[in-house]
Amino acid sequence: ILGEWPATTNYLYLTYNASQHDIVFPGNYIMVVGSGVYRIGSSVEFDWCAVGCLRELKKLGCSTLMVNYNPETVSTDYDVCDRLYFEEISFEVVMDIYQIENPEGIILSMGGQLPNNIAMDLHRQQAKVLGTSPESIDSAENRFKFSRMLDRKGILQPRWKELTDLKSAIEFCEEVGYPCLVRPSYVLSGAAMNVAFSNQDLETYLNAAYLVNKEHPIVISKFLTEAKEIDVDAVASDGEILCMAVSEHIENAGVHSGDATLVTPPQDINSETLNRIKVIARDVAGLLDVTGPFNMQLIAKNNELKVIECNVRVSRSFPFVSKTLNHDFVAMATRVIIGLTVEPVDVLHGCSKVGVKVPQFSFSRLAGA
Repeated sequence: ILGEWPATTNYLYLTYNASQHDIVFPGNYIMVVGSGVYRIGSSVEFDWCAVGCLRELKKLGCSTLMVNYNPETVSTDYDVCDRLYFEEISFEVVMDIYQIENPEGIILSMGGQLPNNIAMDLHRQQAKVLGTSPESIDSAENRFKFSRMLDRKGILQPRWKELTDLKSAIEFCEEVGYPCLVRPSYVLSGAAMNVAFSNQDLETYLNAAYLVNKEHPIVISKFLTEAKEIDVDAVASDGEILCMAVSEHIENAGVHSGDATLVTPPQDINSETLNRIKVIARDVAGLLDVTGPFNMQLIAKNNELKVIECNVRVSRSFPFVSKTLNHDFVAMATRVIIGLTVEPVDVLHGCSKVGVKVPQFSFSRLAGA
């Protein structure tokens, strides 16, 4: 390892300016990209999904190649996959590995936000991304494209405007009334996403959002107070939903769904609302032509359902709904991604038990908590 002594495990590292490789590259692997380091919002749930994907691929007789660089994860255990690259998840590194290994394809949807962020870059270099197309990933991640897509379909969402300059942003917020939500594109768990209650707040938060992601648009939307938030976790094939879970938040909308208290099957949503959620989920899956996992958040207030966002990847609630509903969403998504035919199943109403996901915070480690 690191050139000090021969390694018998399959921990692999790229190196520069070397004269020869230590291994051969048969080219028959399926490459899975992990979640990288654990930060606020990127937690062990994504590792559960990546490992579930690797195990399902192995069960199906596929050779697996993992890219991840967090020693706390199970996906970086040497016996979980056939080849493990302990490397950072950036476009340059992932593309280098892809060009050396020439795999059958890359699965990006099991590692959370980080792999999604490099989807379009990989696509431009003709890397074969398995599952939902990078163009569809971009249509969901780019706030402006996604909001415009919903408008065209007539799917309700909180009133929104793409940021062009501070003056027009202030005019929009004063027109719809504060509070308003500042939302950058391609970010995980609300990075630089803030609720502005005044013009001064707005200016501060817009600067922070711009610094987080300068390449993609920032959208400002009306923030609905005293509203209920609903999560949809689903697996689709060519835009057709195969299984779906609906979880309701205990807290009012505004707490990130990864940190919220979730209940599934939902206990306080009537059948009419549930049917409307199904219709919206089917429409969004069709518009984005999803093949694999996706997560969507909606907001309910005054008998209206509005879509907040959609992530074309696994979410932090995938392990929770899989265990509570006794159906492995990740295994099903993996089969769909590699092109197998999968029959739809109705698991929405569960198997005679109700699950509640409660966050646990290390308050003793947080100054001032």
